[in-house]
Amino acid sequence: MGKQYDKQFKEDAVKYYFEHKELGLKKCAQNLAVSKTALGTWAKTARENNGEVPVRGSGNYANDEAKEIARLKKELRDTQDALEFKKAIGILEN
Repeated sequence: MGKQYDKQFKEDAVKYYFEHKELGLKKCAQNLAVSKTALGTWAKTARENNGEVPVRGSGNYANDEAKEIARLKKELRDTQDALEFKKAIGILEN
């Protein structure tokens, strides 16, 4: 998995690229120490979203509460899977 950049960094990087188009995408990406592909993706997304670069990160959540609910649901699924696995092992041992 690649390096994670926050929303502010991405928006600043896109702004830099748009202000220095004469350098080209490759050179701007090098100057910012990011991949050309990442900067291109951020720029495309910014054009489609009025200059804003939505950040996915660990999920697009409306707020911290929604993120916590998603985390708890995942934890519950993992626990249920482990329980089913233990039951299956118990059946096999009998």
